Amino acid sequence: MVAAIIRHFKSLRTMERDGGMLQMFLEEANNERMHLLTFVRMKDPSTFFRVLVIAGQFGFGSMFLTAYLVSPKFCHRFVGYIEEEACATYTKIIKAIDTAPEGSELAKWRHEIAPKIALSYWKLGENGTVLDLMKAVRADEAEHRDVNHLVSGMKEGQLNPLYDPQAKLDQTLLKYVNDLMKRKD
Repeated sequence: MVAAIIRHFKSLRTMERDGGMLQMFLEEANNERMHLLTFVRMKDPSTFFRVLVIAGQFGFGSMFLTAYLVSPKFCHRFVGYIEEEACATYTKIIKAIDTAPEGSELAKWRHEIAPKIALSYWKLGENGTVLDLMKAVRADEAEHRDVNHLVSGMKEGQLNPLYDPQAKLDQTLLKYVNDLMKRKD
């Protein structure tokens, strides 16, 4: 979110487009928000825990904003390393669920249906399990890792190599035409 905000204001100040970076960072921030909302549905945290999260956001957010103003490349590399650790952690969680003895709390996640918010967001189907959710979140974290490491190596003003406006337009038009064909007027 910090990267998106700074790029947004820079784009407004310079009155220039940012080469497809802003939208990518907004999508990443929204994806991380969905991780939080999903896990909150699984275990409703106490008020104390919520206050700690807010304090952490304020403290870390302020420091990260300052660091990003000084060196965006460093911050993206840092986030890339954090995402690498997230991938390793989710891999361990998935392995623990897969190998948990039948009847244990962890083993239940092999069959327990994921929260509705997760079923919808990750398109897990009506029978998507918590294990399926963990695999989807790990895939997200791997994408965030790769994106942040890529961005940390980009030069100022370089276009986002992951952004293809023509492909996005083609996809939107194709969806529109398919929706029109399915209409029953």
